[in-house]
Amino acid sequence: MAESGNSPDGLELSKKWLEAADSRAEMLRYLKEQVPQIFCLKKELSPQEEEELMQSRLLYPLECFIFGEHPQEGLEKLKQDSTSSQLCGRVFKEGETVYSCRDCAIDPTCVLCMDCFQDSVHKSHRYKMHASSGGGFCDCGDLEAWKIGPCCSKHDPGGATAMVTDECVLHPELYERAERLFRVLLSYITEFLVWEEHFELSAELQPQTKENAYYCVLYNDEHHSYDHVIYTLQRSVNCDQTEAQTHTTLIDKEGRRAVKRGTFRSCQQAKDLIRSNSEHISLQPLRVEILQAAIMAHQTFVIRLGSWFQKIIGYSAGFRQVFCQVALEPSADGDQPCLISRLMLHDAKMYKGARKVVHELIFCSMLMDAEFKRLFAIEFTKYYKQLQKDFINDDHERSISITALSVQIFTVPTLARHLIEEGNVIKVIVGTISEMLREHLDINNRFFFLGYNSDKLLRIQVIFHDLRYILISKPSIWTEELRVEFLEGFKVFLGLLTCMQGMEEVMRQLGQHIAVEPEWEAGFSLQIQLRHILAMFQDWCSSDENILLLAYKECHTVLMQCNNQPFYKEPKDYYMCKHILNVRPYKVSQAPVSIHLPISRLLAGLYVLLCGTGAIERLNNAEMYDFTQLVDHPLRCVVLAAQVSAEMWRRNGLSLVSQVYYYQDVKCRDEMYDKDVVMLQIAASKMDPNHFLMLILLRFELFEYFNGSFSSNDQDELMHLNRLTEEMLYLIIVVFGERYVPGISQVTKDDVTMREVIHLLCTEPMAHSSLVKNLPENESHETGLEAVIAKVATFKKPGVSGHGLYEVKKEQLQEFNPFFYHYSRSQHSKADESQKKRRAQEGNDKALRPPVPPPFCPAFSSVVHLLCCDIFVHILRQILLRSVEDQPTHWTEAMIQRALHLIGQALLEEKTQLEDSTVEEVAFDFSLKAHRVGSEHGKSVFLLLSKTKALPSLEAQKDTIKWLLQMFEVIKCLREKSSPTASVTMDTSKPEESVHDKEKAERKRKAEAAKLHRQKIMAQMSAMQKNFIESNKMLYDNMPESGTQGEPVTANESGAMKQRELCIAIGPNRGSTPPEREVLTCILCQEEQEVLAQAPAMVLTACVQRSTVLTQCRGKIPTNRADGPGTYPLFMPPELAVGTHTGSCGHVMHATCWQKYFEAVQNTTRNRLHAELIVDLENGEYLCPLCKSLCNTVVPLIPLEPLTFNHENSEMIRQHLTLPRWIQILSARIKGLKSVTQDNDVNADCDGGNGSSSLCGEGPSDFRSILSYGVQEPRKLSDSITDMLVVCATTVHRVGLKTAPNELCPRVPLMVWNTCAFTIQAIENILQEDNKPLFGSLQNRQLAGLKAIVQFSASQRLKSSQADIQRHFTDMMGVLLPVMCRKNTPSIVEVDFFHLLVGLVLSIPSLYQEEAVDLQPSAVSSTYNHLYILHLITMAHMVQVLLISTDFPVVGDGEETEEASAAAEFFTTVYAAGRPLPDLSGSSVAQRVKMGMEPFLRCAALFFNCLTGVHPPEELLCTPVASQGLVETLCSYLALPTNLFQLFQDYRDTVSPLLQRWCGSPAIPKAMKGKSQIVRYPRRRNRLIDLPEDYSVLLNQASHFQCPKSTDDERKHPTLCLFCGAMLCSQSSCCVSKLDGENVGACTAHAATCGAGVGMFLRIRECEIVLMASKTRGSTYPAPYLDDYGETDHLLRRGNPLHLCPERYRKLNQLWQQHCILEEIARSLEVVNVMFALEWQML
Repeated sequence: MAESGNSPDGLELSKKWLEAADSRAEMLRYLKEQVPQIFCLKKELSPQEEEELMQSRLLYPLECFIFGEHPQEGLEKLKQDSTSSQLCGRVFKEGETVYSCRDCAIDPTCVLCMDCFQDSVHKSHRYKMHASSGGGFCDCGDLEAWKIGPCCSKHDPGGATAMVTDECVLHPELYERAERLFRVLLSYITEFLVWEEHFELSAELQPQTKENAYYCVLYNDEHHSYDHVIYTLQRSVNCDQTEAQTHTTLIDKEGRRAVKRGTFRSCQQAKDLIRSNSEHISLQPLRVEILQAAIMAHQTFVIRLGSWFQKIIGYSAGFRQVFCQVALEPSADGDQPCLISRLMLHDAKMYKGARKVVHELIFCSMLMDAEFKRLFAIEFTKYYKQLQKDFINDDHERSISITALSVQIFTVPTLARHLIEEGNVIKVIVGTISEMLREHLDINNRFFFLGYNSDKLLRIQVIFHDLRYILISKPSIWTEELRVEFLEGFKVFLGLLTCMQGMEEVMRQLGQHIAVEPEWEAGFSLQIQLRHILAMFQDWCSSDENILLLAYKECHTVLMQCNNQPFYKEPKDYYMCKHILNVRPYKVSQAPVSIHLPISRLLAGLYVLLCGTGAIERLNNAEMYDFTQLVDHPLRCVVLAAQVSAEMWRRNGLSLVSQVYYYQDVKCRDEMYDKDVVMLQIAASKMDPNHFLMLILLRFELFEYFNGSFSSNDQDELMHLNRLTEEMLYLIIVVFGERYVPGISQVTKDDVTMREVIHLLCTEPMAHSSLVKNLPENESHETGLEAVIAKVATFKKPGVSGHGLYEVKKEQLQEFNPFFYHYSRSQHSKADESQKKRRAQEGNDKALRPPVPPPFCPAFSSVVHLLCCDIFVHILRQILLRSVEDQPTHWTEAMIQRALHLIGQALLEEKTQLEDSTVEEVAFDFSLKAHRVGSEHGKSVFLLLSKTKALPSLEAQKDTIKWLLQMFEVIKCLREKSSPTASVTMDTSKPEESVHDKEKAERKRKAEAAKLHRQKIMAQMSAMQKNFIESNKMLYDNMPESGTQGEPVTANESGAMKQRELCIAIGPNRGSTPPEREVLTCILCQEEQEVLAQAPAMVLTACVQRSTVLTQCRGKIPTNRADGPGTYPLFMPPELAVGTHTGSCGHVMHATCWQKYFEAVQNTTRNRLHAELIVDLENGEYLCPLCKSLCNTVVPLIPLEPLTFNHENSEMIRQHLTLPRWIQILSARIKGLKSVTQDNDVNADCDGGNGSSSLCGEGPSDFRSILSYGVQEPRKLSDSITDMLVVCATTVHRVGLKTAPNELCPRVPLMVWNTCAFTIQAIENILQEDNKPLFGSLQNRQLAGLKAIVQFSASQRLKSSQADIQRHFTDMMGVLLPVMCRKNTPSIVEVDFFHLLVGLVLSIPSLYQEEAVDLQPSAVSSTYNHLYILHLITMAHMVQVLLISTDFPVVGDGEETEEASAAAEFFTTVYAAGRPLPDLSGSSVAQRVKMGMEPFLRCAALFFNCLTGVHPPEELLCTPVASQGLVETLCSYLALPTNLFQLFQDYRDTVSPLLQRWCGSPAIPKAMKGKSQIVRYPRRRNRLIDLPEDYSVLLNQASHFQCPKSTDDERKHPTLCLFCGAMLCSQSSCCVSKLDGENVGACTAHAATCGAGVGMFLRIRECEIVLMASKTRGSTYPAPYLDDYGETDHLLRRGNPLHLCPERYRKLNQLWQQHCILEEIARSLEVVNVMFALEWQML
């Protein structure tokens, strides 16, 4: 409701209007004063101020006038008296998802909005969903739209009838006031919406003082692009690019925009400039108008008034009726149409915003009321022709044209029939089409589309949709008026078809190739539009016998008029086999021929319907129809197709080939090829069979060839004749055998569909969508597939890729016809090959027998005599004779195959008739003629057939011939009433039979011999292999078994026991590193090389990328602050907000080969089109030469040093080097190192007092004490390996920190250690997700990459500043040892301890560096360093886990174990510092801590395995990681006590002060109270978000999605982030933001924070996944939603219900977690040839 605001005089004003003598004048005077004061002011108001003023000054008084009181009070009274509407009437926006029920909708245009569908019965039916093109409305509540369930639960009135006009419930006074106001306002609206530039304001609205204020208004058109308009505006009205872009966007959205305000003269200058500048670019200038400011103000208010009207009408059905009456009442003077008709007639001249308002007003008023809908439909039909003319001349889309409303009117069955009876709407529509196409008629009154306007023709074709809508529901009851008007419309329709009959004739081109391809698409596009209309006209005719008879006669009359064109020659007699045919000569190859014969085909369809209904009996003078003449044109068309197939029309170019293709294609064949076949069958049933075949021979130009009067040796001509003979035989097969047409035989539509499906599946297993594409659709876009598919095929579900397939059932194969008339040539050969292969696999012969067809209906029963007439036998004898006499140029195998098939068809027909009737009754005597005719010369069909069996060139047909001879025998026995088994085989076939049996036996013997030979060779190879293994037993003992990660196989139990004891990675009892000789082949040069430290470098392709796969705080990516203590990358926070992952595809190259390849790639790729979309050359990217994975660096392969560990030496050192001593030595060494002591920020508190001595034991330690426990020379690496170390480390640093390359940066080693740790954590995450064993289940590429990365990370320090590494070590150690902490050292709850472990282990060797000499710790020193670092970190991590745990498991009361008591003690110690002590058992604490520690232990085991090469225990190789009891095995491998709490008891004295320091950090209380980010252990494992099982749930979410930055109702592209579940507004200017100074779309901006640049989005309305890798790269990927047939549905084109496929979604999850998104994008872009760069950054 409008609020009163600052206008308390609204009621007084409305009373004044009411009492005035001329209330209209008073209202207009008020509007004249107020409107220009609110809208289009010199200083524009804000939208909010404008809205408030309009509500208070304009709308509030108007509402007061209607109600006669305060509007709110009036509305309350109105609500008590009115009822809610049963119709939903929601108007769809473009792109909104709508639903249609395939079971209940009257036609496919009946749709429901999302909300109504969710609350309807149709949700459980077979439904389809698709995106609306905008402009339609929801049919919920319309009884005529649905068979059942017309209302959803919200709109169900409880039994009331739909669309019944509501009783007017308005009070008479209210009604009268509303009528007065509506009349004034609707007239006011109409006046300004039909306004033209030269109009003057009426006297009532003329301002008292005319100011010189004008607007230059620019209108939208479809000729100029965005860039054109922006350019024009910049040149014409002096605006910058941003302002010009804003203007252009609003012009496109609203239809117009004022681009300048000023005096008339300045606006005129701007107008002239805009027109001249736009004419330079396009032939048409932009539409510009100059409007007075007052007129602009009124037009702006009129648009707002339209929305207000919608609101008022929505209050009551009474208001709606008042509005409709006012809108439809005739004008007072009678000259002009009613108001709504004026608006309709001016629609094409209105701009987009005005049109939208008018259309919405019509939707919410007239279309919501049955009676007014009828009156509106009559008005619409009255002006239909003019409206369509305006639309065709307009350049806007149909969705914003008034003509789009036809679907709302013409699809209502009762309304459609009423319009036929009252206004003959069929005649109106067809007349409109004819008038629009009149300009394309030639002198013969036929269409000729040379040089046509394609856009205009497309608009004309839209009118055909209206004709389809009118015919969509055939009448069940015919009234006399309906009959008369329908027949009148049918005659007009025949007049349109007359213009198509014989149009675009072609002549065979001889000698020279055609110069210009003739136009053909227009004719076929008309044919495609008419396809369903022709079928629907036939359907209407079939529902009434009288109509059918009259329509047939009318059609025949028109066809005769079309065919009565002068012939070139008079009829002449043709003789063959004592038969005479009198017909006019005509040769397709020499005379004009047309493929367009709609009237002939319509006549054929109507004739079949006459036969099917029995009305053929009532056809007067049936004998007067000359079927020879009727069949001639369709036969010519079939011959044309045959001659094109025989390549006789090659010089006519591709246009004719395309026409013939569409003629037989599924889109057109129903009303083209199929109807021609039907006409041939009609003629065959009515003509003498001999005459019919003679006519076929004549038109195929084979008459002389088969009459013996042809003699030529021209190879081309003979080839053409052979091909034509093949096609002619094929046509006889089709005419005789294709009976699956209701009316020709007793079959149903389901039988027809079943046969089509069987034959499609006989070519290959097919997906549901492929079957649908290959089946003809009816007018409701249904194929009937679902009704029959279960009977004929079995469904095979898809895997994680591909789609579900249907395979034909074995029992249906008897229906297979190798010469099925809907097969294309490729399908025919595929089916032939597939079925022969199947029969061979089943051990059957290869004979593809003709199926037994259903019997013809009585009217067509005489067609069968084609195959027993004299001419047919003559044709067969001629063909077989040529093959027997071996005239290779006069016959082909395909010809023989067709002849054999025909013989088979004839024999099956004879057999069927003999079985069903007595011999005397059977007139079909093919077998007798086959034996008798020509037998005196040994040239009967039967004898010739027997001879062909022996021909080597017909080996492939031998099985078929054998079957035919058997069939002759069977029929002979049936005629003689004897048993075929008892009869003696004819002498002529005996030799062939015995020869055949001998050949078969010989083939079997050879196959057995070959099998024995293969078995013998396999046995020899197996023996040689065993011998080799025995003689090289030592070699095999040292070889790793497959899948066991190289664990040595030992021969005896004691050896196995010893091996198990040594499965310890670190510490005094660590196992040895076995020697492994690794010889690899370079994928580029194919040379082998052993991986050695001193050899030239071998490198592994790798891809470094930032990752948020493990993040615990999605969307929060830390900025890279300056390096310093307490910051990333020195310390990885526990949230793992962003890590650096290094993955490899596992392919190896020489470093030198890689460098050459990389340089070559850079040089060649620069020249490729859009190469930057695939690889970023500036950042060193390339594709792996072998697998095309995306890479951006290489990792050098560094072999593990073999090591036999000295346990005696280790034991000696163990007694001296305890943990306190180790800490003391470490502290002393760090203090002594200049690099560390030069830093002056060491925490004095931490280092003061007796902290050091109390922590490190007694006695001072020497600076070099650390060296006394064993040192050795550092490992020497070749120069090329060290160079590659730098290459890889620089890439890791550059990518990980998004910084410029700098190999000297002190953070390089930190990033190397971080990528090592993060990659291991990512792999552990994958193994945990898939529940696989920790070792033994990794893919080869993962394993090779992991080993290489760990060894590279360990060796990289050799190329870094040792001082930097020492400083990093000290800083990291400060977390564990307060003696080394600094001001910013984080507390134990603020670091990830696995990253810390990797950093400390890999950096501690730097402490051994001396000034003059390079040293590194010995194996024993290293193992103690690793042991104590791991022990310290394990204890710190246990404290971390315990401190932040809240969810302790409930453990049943049991016996207190040692572990539980140790855990309880540990718990008490940690919580002793003044914190409340929760009441928990030791077992509960122990279980919770172990659970939190498991991921860390698994990562540590992977790390030390790759670092030391010590084999893991057997349990870790085969037991899934989630199994119970693996913690003990992990602890054993890592030299940790199985009871982890034992560590605190073993190191009690050392750890107690550390515990106090760890727990005393101020950060810990903050974390405990939830004031800072806290991560609980084990960390939450990230997966892609949970998606709903039903896709319509997602669509529902999308339909309710509101863009946070936009208030308009324009179409949006809701896009779901699968990482975090955020719904984004993609591909929309409203959500463009800046990223690194560049404009990017919502998805790109979101991916930068959510996935560190990587994104995985589901575009909901498009039903596709988008993978993004950067601002410029992305690719699409199939959505994980499948329909019931195992197929995805991109863009919801098929519209079937979709359900989530868990396997495919799991695969997507793996793609993300395994960091393969970049790889997938690169591969897809490499496969797809990118011609136009897609702006992924704007997504």
